Amino acid sequence: MNLFDNTEVAFALKTDSQLERAYFLFKMIQNEPMVKIGSAVTNFALKVHLPVEGLIRSTVFDHFCGGVTEEDCLPIIDNMYQNGNVHSVLDYSVEGKEQEVSFDGALNKILKILNFCEEKQAIPYAVFKPTGFGRFALYQKISENVTLTSEEKEEWNRVVARYHKVCKAAVEKDVPLLIDAEESWMQTAADHLIEELMETYNTKKAIVFNTLQMYRHDRLAYLKKLHQKAQQKGFHIGMKVVRGAYMEKERERAEEKGYPSPICKDKNATDINFNKAIAYMMEHKNMAIFAGTHNEESSYLLMDLAKKHQIHKNDMRLWFGQLFGMSDHISYNLANSGYNVAKYLPFGPVRDVMPYLIRRAEENTSVAGQTSRELNLLKAEKKRRKL
Repeated sequence: MNLFDNTEVAFALKTDSQLERAYFLFKMIQNEPMVKIGSAVTNFALKVHLPVEGLIRSTVFDHFCGGVTEEDCLPIIDNMYQNGNVHSVLDYSVEGKEQEVSFDGALNKILKILNFCEEKQAIPYAVFKPTGFGRFALYQKISENVTLTSEEKEEWNRVVARYHKVCKAAVEKDVPLLIDAEESWMQTAADHLIEELMETYNTKKAIVFNTLQMYRHDRLAYLKKLHQKAQQKGFHIGMKVVRGAYMEKERERAEEKGYPSPICKDKNATDINFNKAIAYMMEHKNMAIFAGTHNEESSYLLMDLAKKHQIHKNDMRLWFGQLFGMSDHISYNLANSGYNVAKYLPFGPVRDVMPYLIRRAEENTSVAGQTSRELNLLKAEKKRRKL
């Protein structure tokens, strides 16, 4: 039997009504026109302040998010950890805030989460997005080598200071820090900054993690180049490896601006690229990997690589990660087999988290087979429980 077919383990934590809700949601998500219409209607309703938050909260929000505040998430965190041996990564999923006060607020939020991580074994990592700490346009200017004004230089210094503050706290508390990747045209500035942070803070082990989006065809070469640098300068590499979340946006912009698309030509090329990256990382001892994947084949490959390189299942340099509300068949069966597994648990005010939720729905619709796999497993479990 395929390890990931065990629905009893996969859905052990779901009540009958949660199972029914999940089935209903994925059935809706399977319908692409409905997702497009639903996203547009929801955005409109929130813009004109229609009272839809309760409805969103009781359906899609509660399925994919842990709550409005980090305290809201604690019962879910404890339940997953105590009853499923699955850890949580608290992800403050508020996007698109552009003021200094929001950046300082995000910094304080991450510092608070680091305290949570120190206290709770169930929360092994902290995470933030580069644009949580600074303006997108500023990263873009630096990535494109545009000269900054003196005000922008000062602004960038404040961004850098936020990163250092959070990294110092992470080292003190011995909590690794995942830094998400974003659009390619602002990513170079983030990459350079994170490399400097790795050099400063990853001298004994990987505390600072960057993210590799493997739907970009240049990322394997980037990883190898970074590895050479790490060997020369004597620091450890921490990487979250994912396929990526901005594909349509990336392709559209490349076409519009007339440059070659940074995205792999198709899903198969992305899969090959992802698997090559995890294979490369597993070969080298001074690297720690957080594999963010909903792909069964890549998960099996990583398990095989761990065996091959004699890396123990619960070695802290090897983690599997999935999003809350998705791929429970992977998360819980891996954890049940003794691997380190963490669920990304988004939280934040309902209206602020909507861009994240809409992206999740669209992503599920666009990944062929993803939603039907979820539905088949939920159906099998309903049948097993005779619902």
